[in-house]
Amino acid sequence: MVEAGSARRSRVPLAGLVAAVLAAAGCFVGGVSDPQGGEPAPPAPTVEPEATTTRADSTTSIEEFAEDVASAQAVAERYWAARFRESGERFQPIRRIIPYQRAGEVSCGGQPLPRNNAVYCSQGDFIAYDVTWSVAAFRQVGDAFVFYLLGHEYAHGIQVRLGVRYDFTIQQELQADCMAGAYLGDSVRAGDLTLAEGDLEEFREGLAAVGDDPGQPWFAEGSHGTAEQRTESFFRGYENSLSACGLG
Repeated sequence: MVEAGSARRSRVPLAGLVAAVLAAAGCFVGGVSDPQGGEPAPPAPTVEPEATTTRADSTTSIEEFAEDVASAQAVAERYWAARFRESGERFQPIRRIIPYQRAGEVSCGGQPLPRNNAVYCSQGDFIAYDVTWSVAAFRQVGDAFVFYLLGHEYAHGIQVRLGVRYDFTIQQELQADCMAGAYLGDSVRAGDLTLAEGDLEEFREGLAAVGDDPGQPWFAEGSHGTAEQRTESFFRGYENSLSACGLG
């Protein structure tokens, strides 16, 4: 998956998902909406693990990961700016996207963020992600992971901007999956993103890997939905755009 007009080389299509990387990650893309306020810590230093080979036999690097993060952010900002403009509203991009390396290095409303996670914090209006975990997943899954990750967390920021509130976490999370699907599907149809062969199946495999554990109560705080629910929500948005996401 590449941003239209990018000068990057073409990627080999994604060939498979190592589910253990994501299944062990805990909360994959959980949103944080903390009422207590708080300011993010400074960005984490650049991580320089050695380049490795993905299951798609394509060598990835920190530079390519950073390019994907920047591209996903740029496409998300263009997409949501256009949607707000169509509604006659002014769009304010999410203020910062912050990589971190250690648990507690970044806080949201005074609550330290854990390792192996990505979150949106409403009080600081920022997205933060564990860069070591994200790079490892990127290398195992491919660049589609980065665009989904940013898309889901950006959707939480849009929910805040629209004043969307739910009684249960699972409602917020499944809607964010749908919104991430809409952002990606609409961007592909508009020519802002290009999918490589096999990327859609990789989305399916990735979503299947990040569903809640069997037996997780749907009403529990932090529930994101089963693999089936998350997949259905994402592709409902991907195929039918935002009208399928309950924003109206």
